[in-house]
Amino acid sequence: MALKLHGESISTCTSRAMFCLHEKGVDFELVPVNLMVGEHKQPPYLATKNPFGQIPAFEDGDLTLFESRAISRYIATKYKAQGTDLLRQDNLKEFGLVEVWLEVESQAFNPPISAIVYQISISPMLGGTTNDQVVEANVEKLAKVLDIYEERLSKSKYLAGDFFSLADLHHIPYMHYFMRTPKASLVTSRPHVKAWWDSISSRPAIKKVTAGMNFA
Repeated sequence: MALKLHGESISTCTSRAMFCLHEKGVDFELVPVNLMVGEHKQPPYLATKNPFGQIPAFEDGDLTLFESRAISRYIATKYKAQGTDLLRQDNLKEFGLVEVWLEVESQAFNPPISAIVYQISISPMLGGTTNDQVVEANVEKLAKVLDIYEERLSKSKYLAGDFFSLADLHHIPYMHYFMRTPKASLVTSRPHVKAWWDSISSRPAIKKVTAGMNFA
């Protein structure tokens, strides 16, 4: 049975799983979920895909998973022997560092950058306005995180070491949108962070997905 990913490529969480699938060279079917009509909030989706009414949902035979970070870990583990080695499980030190930076992404990096992208790019698209106070508060938080990244990336090409891993990949969805905002200088003003972003965003598997990540 073909793997199925239910979601939309413009979604940061859906694209996170798509990045992983493409890096591993895994064939899958993207099953569109109509967010505009609330398909993800309807009983059939809630009962069979994700009880929290979010995208994506991932089907592998009789197994259904949700939460994009869990999905990508599953894919990286199941298809360990093909494509890019994203978890480095054969080297305990490298695996441990990948896990550390995966946690940093979800706990320290994602909250401020997602708030900035929402306020600047998504809220106006939905008919709302940008709350500049929220933006600036989160810019301050993100700047502190990126200062740590700058130091880390001055010592290694990627976050967990001199190898691309799931830790780097998980950063890409929100950074893709963030780099289109007036706050992109937070990245471009930090040479090691900028070099890292230029490297991870230019990977063929990543470009294949980001080509379809356009709000308009």
